[in-house]
Amino acid sequence: MAEDVFKALADPTRRRILDELAERNGQTLFEICARLVTKHGLSLSRQAISQHLAVLEGAGLVVPRRQGRYKFHDLNTGPLEHIVSRWLKPDASESTPCGST
Repeated sequence: MAEDVFKALADPTRRRILDELAERNGQTLFEICARLVTKHGLSLSRQAISQHLAVLEGAGLVVPRRQGRYKFHDLNTGPLEHIVSRWLKPDASESTPCGST
């Protein structure tokens, strides 16, 4: 799972999509495309943005939500929190110094 998150975060366009969802959650594909063009000058096709969203969904960072005929995209920070807590809040069992048993 962590590999998928790192792969998703490796691309600057996907990081910008996450930034836009962090700023305003629950956007449609059209809204995300418009914000990327106006704020970042990224004029990618809707298909390209859809592919980036699919990678983010696969990593669990974006959760799609259907409402009527619209599909909204919500940011999910759970996978990021899991990775951060791995190094910032290690379990007590993992905190023993190297070489000591």
